[in-house]
Amino acid sequence: MITANRLNTVEEYYFSKKLREVRGLMAQGRPIINMGIGSPDLEPSAEVVNAIKDAVAHDGAHQYQSYQGLPELRESFASFYKKRFGVAVDPQSQVLPLMGSKEGIMHISLAFLNPGDEVLIPNPGYPTYTSVTNLVGAKPLYYDLTDNNGWFPDLDVLGERDLSKVKVMWTSYPHMPTGAIASREQLQRLVDFAKENDILLVNDNPYSFVLNEEPISILELEGAQEVALELNSLSKTFNMAGWRVGLVLGSSEHINAVLKVKSNMDSGMFYGIQKGAIAALNSSDAWFKQLNTVYNERRELVYELANKLNCTYDKKSVGMFVWAKLPSGIPSAEEFIDKVLYDKNIFITPGTIFGSNGEGYIRFSLCVSAAKIAEAISRF
Repeated sequence: MITANRLNTVEEYYFSKKLREVRGLMAQGRPIINMGIGSPDLEPSAEVVNAIKDAVAHDGAHQYQSYQGLPELRESFASFYKKRFGVAVDPQSQVLPLMGSKEGIMHISLAFLNPGDEVLIPNPGYPTYTSVTNLVGAKPLYYDLTDNNGWFPDLDVLGERDLSKVKVMWTSYPHMPTGAIASREQLQRLVDFAKENDILLVNDNPYSFVLNEEPISILELEGAQEVALELNSLSKTFNMAGWRVGLVLGSSEHINAVLKVKSNMDSGMFYGIQKGAIAALNSSDAWFKQLNTVYNERRELVYELANKLNCTYDKKSVGMFVWAKLPSGIPSAEEFIDKVLYDKNIFITPGTIFGSNGEGYIRFSLCVSAAKIAEAISRF
């Protein structure tokens, strides 16, 4: 049986391949420290875990659930956005729970892109933007992000390009993988740019509460809800990566378009997971403080490790990674991380998997215990 042509446009996800290699080394008995992937190693709160335990015994817990999620879940998402960002949305029509925000990238692309449409994708940026664009038959159109411009697009230069076929623009602030933040003024420029060019702007915002003193939603800005969607996730903020809970917010028109796709792709999120998500969204300020205390301790140790490798980094960056520039004279980030993997038994992500502008950079994950990071330092 011959596979679909669309499979020729994508490759197996980098971490799927590389982690298989890492697991093979671990099976050989090698003491690998995995500092590559952003999968939180911390636990959800006791309230969240107890909520899913209790929910399993509720009437109807094991039946199909609403495609739009429990009303209580949508209301909790709306209340969370109002409290944490000052954004007011209608929980009935402007909030759609997702089985992880990665699912939302596919649903949004299926809802708005036709074959041949063009999509603005950041370089460097999350690789899934490109693979999903290719899978739906659209064309990736990359825009440069560089350290010199604070990892923010030069919208004047971008505006000089032919954007007549562009339908969607992906952004991610706080930025993945660099951890760069964008000011309200910069995000307003993105919204205005999208309006001027009749582009759907989608901001992917899962790192907004990790080591970030001033979380921002693009939906706070004037006119944003007319042209923008925002994705968010409980994976990083509440240590619920394996639960697969996210959401997309925006105008009712845009959300209805995504719902048309989603309702044909799944049969609703498990009831217990929704109840756990509700508990997470109602977490107190103490939760965020405790989480960031742990990540801050780890980040200081990663800075020490980066210094051992003669790397430089920006201490103003946020999120659960440290994006570090390799010293001059190293020809390839991928060759460098392989040498560290096989010589020191430490896996670090090469910047090149996020795009050509990631060459010369590596990314450390903070999803590793302080003791493990200290051990990694000792290996140098």
